Amino acid sequence: MTTSTDSLAREQLISGSEAIAIACAMADVDVITAFPIRPYDTVMQYVSKLIADGAFNCEYIVAESEHSQFEIVKHASAVGARTFAGSSGVGWLYAYEALAVTTGLRLPVVAMVGNRALDDPGAFGCEHNDALSVRDLGWMLRWVDTAQEAMDAAFMAWRVAEDPRVYLPCAISTDGAFLTHSQQIVQVPDQTLVDQFLPPYDRGKFVLHPDNPITIAPQVNEDWLMEIRRQTDEGMRRSREVIIEAHNDLKRIFNRDDENPFIEEYMTDGADVVLVGMGTLSLPLRVTVRRLREQGRKVGFVRVRWFRPFPDQELRESLSKFKAVGVIDRDYSLGAPQNGGVLYTDIRSAMYDADARVPIIGFIAGLGGREVTIDSATEMFDLTQKVADTGVIDEQLRWIDVR
Repeated sequence: MTTSTDSLAREQLISGSEAIAIACAMADVDVITAFPIRPYDTVMQYVSKLIADGAFNCEYIVAESEHSQFEIVKHASAVGARTFAGSSGVGWLYAYEALAVTTGLRLPVVAMVGNRALDDPGAFGCEHNDALSVRDLGWMLRWVDTAQEAMDAAFMAWRVAEDPRVYLPCAISTDGAFLTHSQQIVQVPDQTLVDQFLPPYDRGKFVLHPDNPITIAPQVNEDWLMEIRRQTDEGMRRSREVIIEAHNDLKRIFNRDDENPFIEEYMTDGADVVLVGMGTLSLPLRVTVRRLREQGRKVGFVRVRWFRPFPDQELRESLSKFKAVGVIDRDYSLGAPQNGGVLYTDIRSAMYDADARVPIIGFIAGLGGREVTIDSATEMFDLTQKVADTGVIDEQLRWIDVR
């Protein structure tokens, strides 16, 4: 496909969804599928506008279900097309069979999840359980907190997923409403820089083509299944080094200043306690950190960017410096150890090998799109500070702002 992005201004006031749609055009995506579900559908709407305006040329296929749209991009990826799809909430789960198969076939599909609560009861607001449902299948998972990061993460996603050392799908998680619909100033890179950063998708000897007779999705049973699973695991392990390489190139080419590709530390120098979270939780948390610092409180915030591959090394190095850590989950993992959320459980596991045994408590907050306010963030800092001061954890897991 050929793309003309002359009409895409260098600086735009756009939402996270629109930023990813523009990234699709600049990445010259070949096949995009669509099925409307809030809050993801703002992406497909903006993609269709770019096509109608002549700023983007691709195969744009409106499917009859979420399952079908992920089946389409799966097959398109197998024949060498750069692909994009997305969904939200129960729509993401409706596509679960196709999502599972995509990883087993090592197809680098890039998707966006407009994070939304799972029904029932129905809710359009943000939760992370939808995207997290594929965390054990082989999908790389990236959470973003601004429209600018959403655009950069999309370029990164194709770069990493399509690397022959990886060949795994990648989902970009954008918090529903908080990011999918909120507009921010975004610096759109020049097309020449995108072309320099993102090479064409080349499947090489693994492309499905009549001139290259290979088997896709064979029935292997006990004879080869373990070996195939191990190969997929090796691809996920190698993704770490590929992410680091891509991150360094992105910094150099796009003039970005993010030091660490996997986590972000905000005002953690000299901190005694920190809170950890993902996505747009960073917005109220940063404000709270600044206000508490003005009061002389030694607090900070750590944001997890990549959830898969999980940044255990980076988190051990970071969190070992503090006297206590509070982990905020915008999800739930009912029946999990300590009744904690998904992020909390993985962080506790990652910290098991740390030299310093830092006390960690968990919080469930912001479910269904409920605001995480400065007051609620302050409460979580207070509870974490109490653990740091006393060394005693009265409750391992607390639900915040529950009536």
